Formats: sequence, C-alpha cells, structure tokens
Amino acid sequence: MDALVSVLKSHPGSTVLVFALVFRLIHRLLQRLPVPKVVKQDDHTWKWRNLSVSMVHSLLTGTWAVTCVMVWPETLTNLHSYYTSLSYLLVCVSTGYFVQDAGDIILTGHTRASWEFLIHHSLVISCFMYSLYTKLYVGGAVIALFVEVNSVTLHLRLLLKLANAQSSPMYQINKYINIFTYITFRLSTQFYLTWYIVHNYTWLDNGSFFLASMMGMNIMILIYFYRLLRADFFPQSWRSVRPNGTHNNNSKRFLTD
Repeated sequence: MDALVSVLKSHPGSTVLVFALVFRLIHRLLQRLPVPKVVKQDDHTWKWRNLSVSMVHSLLTGTWAVTCVMVWPETLTNLHSYYTSLSYLLVCVSTGYFVQDAGDIILTGHTRASWEFLIHHSLVISCFMYSLYTKLYVGGAVIALFVEVNSVTLHLRLLLKLANAQSSPMYQINKYINIFTYITFRLSTQFYLTWYIVHNYTWLDNGSFFLASMMGMNIMILIYFYRLLRADFFPQSWRSVRPNGTHNNNSKRFLTD
C-alpha cells in the first residue's frame, strides 16, 4: 500500500483523473440497472443515475473517512500535517469523484439547474488538490469527508422523492435519520473545521484561502439545512399566497429539495 501511494503522490493530477474515469465506469454500469417507471415518465433519468453514483461515493468515502479517524485518531487533532497512506488514497478517490460529477453536470447540459453543486465541487476540488500536491491538510480533507455519512441519507431522500415515495415508511424514517446525520456529520464537521482554521489561523499555510472556502460552504449548508427542515417538517410554510388568494410554489430556490 505504501509503495502504491508513493507512486500516487508523484502524480496526483493523473491519479485523480484515473479515479474520475473509475467513477465514470461506475456511472456506465449503473445505467444497466432498471429505473423506476415514474422517474422515466417525469424525465428524471439523468438525475436518478447521477444520484446513484453519488450514493456509491458517499457509502465508500463516508465509511472510509470514519474508519481512518477511528484507527488513527491523531487525524482528528492534527489536520495540518498528519496523514496516512490510506488517508491520502481516500482524498485521491474522492477528488476523482468530484471531477467526474462536475464533468457529468457540465457535459450533459445541466449547468444552469445544478449551478450550486458546481460551486461546491469547485471549492472541494481546489482544496483537495492543494492537499494532494502539498501533502498538507490531508487530515482536514479526511475530516471533511465525514459529511458523506449524511450524504447517504440525503441522497436516499432525493431518490425516494424522484420515485414519488414521500409517503412511504422508508421516507418518513429516513427524514429523521437525515436530520440527525446532518447535524452530527455535516454541520458539526463543518463547524469543527472552521474552528480549527480560525484557532490556528496565524500559523496555518494559506489559512485565508481555506477559511474563505469554509465560509462559502458553511453558508451553503446552513441555507440547505433551513430549506430541508421546512420541506420535510413544515411543508405548508413553503406556500406563498398571492393577492387573489391563490398559491405560488414556483419561486426560485437556492438548492434542490
């Protein structure tokens, strides 16, 4: 493993492209799986397959990141310079996914509908590539991937919505688990990373770049959390009443719900 990672460290850019191709292959393989009829009827096939690949990434990297910290707890306290071969490989794999997903969004003509994800992916890719080339903040990237634990339930929620299964027991159970993992693995992780950068800002390499990136992502996840709560727990509040008493549900939204 160490020998393999040594080779990867010498060519981080090429390594990321290889893993991007691997996730593209996974995308192709998932196309062979059946898609719910209602998804085809509503013309959401691309979104279903895109989310399916994202689910594979989240299951893999979320479990991987938590395992790395459990086996090597120093990762949690030394985000700047501590990392292991498996941690470095994890960041390579995850960066490859984000490159693939960004490419999928752009090349399939979904840029306008998914602009917020492209912003998120750009921030993640820039931070992760910096870590891969400099060998700094690899531990921070591993901790950042804790959010993928929440992404599992978040993607499941969206897949169930595409299948019109909002009234199913699975959706109802998942929405509570989703809120729990959102607070535990997404909000807590982002705030810990932000605290670490602010607390150690005076000596961190390129601290301003990482702080700005974290603040941008913090704003996005807080807005999404607000909208998630309203969509799943206070759905009636989404309605806006027009002067004539009719309801308007077509207002622009920052993130898809």
